[in-house]
Amino acid sequence: MTERRRISSGGPWEESAGYSRALVVGDTCHVSGTTDAGPDGRSMHPGDAAAQARASWDIVRRALEDGGFRLEDAVRTRAYVVRIEDAPAVSAVHGEIFGAIRPAATLVQVAGLVDPSLLVEVELEARRG
Repeated sequence: MTERRRISSGGPWEESAGYSRALVVGDTCHVSGTTDAGPDGRSMHPGDAAAQARASWDIVRRALEDGGFRLEDAVRTRAYVVRIEDAPAVSAVHGEIFGAIRPAATLVQVAGLVDPSLLVEVELEARRG
C-alpha cells in the first residue's frame, strides 16, 4: 500500500471541512484549492486579484516544499476567478511563476468562492520524475 502524507498550512477551513492543504501519495502531490484567506477567512488582498493569485501560489509552493516537491514538479494547475475581467492579470501571474515550467493549465470563471472577498482560488498537481 502506498503511504499517504498529509500537509497542512493551518488554513481556516482545513480541519472543519476535513481536508489537507496537500496530499502526497508516492511520487505525486495534490494541492487543494488555495486562496489567500487569512485566519478570519477573508482575503489578505481584497479587490486585487493579481495579489491574491501571487499569495495563493506562494501558499501552494510552501505546501509543495513541505511535501518534498518543487514548483518545477508541477504537471497541472487550475485557477478559478470570480470576475472574468481578472483573467488576464491572474494569467500573467501564472506566467511569471510557471513560464519556464509550462504545466497543463486551466482557468475558469466561477459564480463565487467561500467568502465574497476572495476573487481567486488555485490548485496544483505535481509529480516527481
